[in-house]
Amino acid sequence: MGWTAEEFGASHEGWAGALLADGSEPAPVSLDPGGGPGLRQTREWWAYSGLPDRPRAAAARAACTCGWRGAAHYPIDTGAEAPSGLYEQVIDGPRDDWERHLDEVEARTVPLPAELADLLERVEDQLNNLAGQAPVAALKAVAALERITRSVARDASYIAEADDLSWESIGTALGISEKEARSRLTHYTCRR
Repeated sequence: MGWTAEEFGASHEGWAGALLADGSEPAPVSLDPGGGPGLRQTREWWAYSGLPDRPRAAAARAACTCGWRGAAHYPIDTGAEAPSGLYEQVIDGPRDDWERHLDEVEARTVPLPAELADLLERVEDQLNNLAGQAPVAALKAVAALERITRSVARDASYIAEADDLSWESIGTALGISEKEARSRLTHYTCRR
């Protein structure tokens, strides 16, 4: 995939997808890694070059693994006079659209209390400063935070499950799919 946001994991990986001249989205194409096992599939615009076994992309648009597709279409001019920097020109618009999509996803998630969000930002700043000045002390602080977050995540996961919250509501609150929400909570409850 082209773009990822750590916060949303595999639920919202994005790419500049191909559109054919008729406006349809082509089926994925297989890429041969050259001697490696298996084939990788993609829907990224650059893979639709018009080679004998592939259609030619006429435009690109933002796409996300959640199923969302951007409304804007960005023409691809691969003619003899194609400008240099074509790759950047084609992906800039879709990437901006995908980032706006993530803003919309974020707006639907459960908000952090402002005081906690501010505290987390300050802790990050202090850890970054400490990493430059005393990296071993920063590592010790990170280990302490990992212990705290592991314990809190386990407790919060048990409570969420005891409250009979649906996987859909948990996923929506975190901005991830139901499947990823189930996986994340299972990971938290099984971590020691």
